[in-house]
Formats: sequence, structure tokens, C-alpha cells
Amino acid sequence: MLDTSARLLRLLSVLQARRSWAGAELAERLEVTTRTLRRDVDRLRSLGYVIEATSGPGGGYQLGKGSHLPPLLLDDDEAVAVTVALRSAMDGSVRLEETALGVLAKLDQLLPARLRQRVGALQAMTVSVGGGGVPGLDPELLTTLAAACRDRERVRIEYRGRGAEASTRRIEPLRLAHTGSRRWYLLAWDLEREDWRTFRVDRIEGIEALGIRFALREPPGDVARYVADSISHAPYRHRAIVRLRGSLSELAARVPPWCGVLEPESDESCLLRTGAESIEGLLCQLVLTGVGFEIVEPRSLLPKLRRVMERLDGALG
Repeated sequence: MLDTSARLLRLLSVLQARRSWAGAELAERLEVTTRTLRRDVDRLRSLGYVIEATSGPGGGYQLGKGSHLPPLLLDDDEAVAVTVALRSAMDGSVRLEETALGVLAKLDQLLPARLRQRVGALQAMTVSVGGGGVPGLDPELLTTLAAACRDRERVRIEYRGRGAEASTRRIEPLRLAHTGSRRWYLLAWDLEREDWRTFRVDRIEGIEALGIRFALREPPGDVARYVADSISHAPYRHRAIVRLRGSLSELAARVPPWCGVLEPESDESCLLRTGAESIEGLLCQLVLTGVGFEIVEPRSLLPKLRRVMERLDGALG
């Protein structure tokens, strides 16, 4: 009896790990026969869990939305509190780690309808006064993207580019990235352009799951570095190469990735390639590095930066 109970708990845990499993693959993962798997699935159904099954070559098992949560030992109030807390973290300056986003995607997939209504009502009637910056993102969009990355499922997105141009893109999502400045980016393979692309999540205006699984492509090296490079090489109105005082190890620990790309120049200095939409924004990014800096190029930026500094000096005087 204990062995059966342990198998059932493990089966629930594995079913939570991703959206669907092929029957043979799930049996192999659990180290049981397909006959034992079918019996265990029936036992879980008798306990009230909704487990959907499909037959045929692409068939398998999927944990559905039912009247019970998997054994997380959460009651209704606790489940609502955890979900709202995770969603609220997306709307503030708190960094939401990949693990936390995975928990939210799991909860969002499994919450019963009555709890979804409570979460939605509480979220709709709550506002954030945490300051300006990037408008709050739709938590449903983030969790849908996280699930698509986890399940390797193609999606179609309606995307608004930097110049407000609209396009429809079919993509294979790989990873979400957070810059620490309330900005979220999605790294994905663009099927039309046949290349990796970085998308700003707040510019995604619609998303549709296509129900097509894809084989994982070879990632473009270090994902975090790739996203940072993509952000820094975006067609900003004002771009600069700046010399910072400090070694690469020292500066990497204090310069946020969204400020630009660091390159070692010597043991005592590095070059930062950065950009911004305004001179004021560029100056703010340089100040945020927290170290002394020197404009390498273009030198034409110097008069503009001096005018901003004169305004600041006048405000303080």
C-alpha cells in the first residue's frame, strides 16, 4: 500500500512537470509498466484528479483542471495568496527568479475555476503605486510564455516593433529574461526569419498557442549574454562607447546587464557599449554604473551631455 501511495505521489509530481506526456515515455520515467501506469491513473481519477488521456501515435496523459490541487498542502486561501504574491512581484521592482515564474505557471495551469475567479477579482481591483517605469505586464501573458518555453510549444504572437509597426510572428520560445529594470524579454526562434530573435514582452499584444511541439534547437551560446547583447545593439537613437574604470570582474558585479555590454580593455578598465532613446537616459545609465567613466565615441555626445549637466547644476544651485 505504501509503494502504491508513493507511486501515485510521484506520478502527480511528474504530471505537473510539463503539460503532456506520451504514455510510454511516462511509464519509462516512472519505471513502471504501461499497465501499472493505467491502473495508477485510474486510482488518481477515483480520488478526484482530472487526468485527460488521448489515444493514437501522439496520445498520452495530461493533468487537467479539476476540483483539487495536486498535493502542495495548500488550502484555497493559501493558493490564492501565493498566486497573487507571485503575480504582484511581476508588477514591481522585485526580481522574479525563473523558479518563481515556474511555480506561477504551474499554479496557473492547475487552479480550479472558483480560485481563478477570486485571483482575477483581487488582481483587477488592486493598483500598484510602486513608481513609474515600464507599464505593468499582463501576468497571463508571462505565464503563457513561461509554459510555452517549458513545454516547447510553438506560439503565434502579435508584436509591435520599436517604430510602432505591427507584425505577426510564429516563434519557438526558449527562455524569458528579466533585466532588473522591470523589463522582460523573450528569446525565441523566429520561424519566418529562421534566426534567433529577442522580443520585448511588453510589446507582445496577442498570443496564440499553436498546439505544435518542437525539438529544442541549439541555443545561441550563453542565453543571458545573448539577450544582453541584443538589448545593447538595438537601434537606439543615441549610442556610445564608454571607458569605465575597473576590472571586468569588478564591473560585472555592479553594472546591470541592461546598461550595455562590457568588454575588457585592460586590467584596470573596460569598454561599455550602451545606448538610450534620450541623452538624459544615456546619462542616467552611465551614472548607474557607479564608477568613473570617459566617453570614447562619439565625441559629438560631449556637448549634449554637458548641457544636461548644466541643467542639473542649475537645479542644485
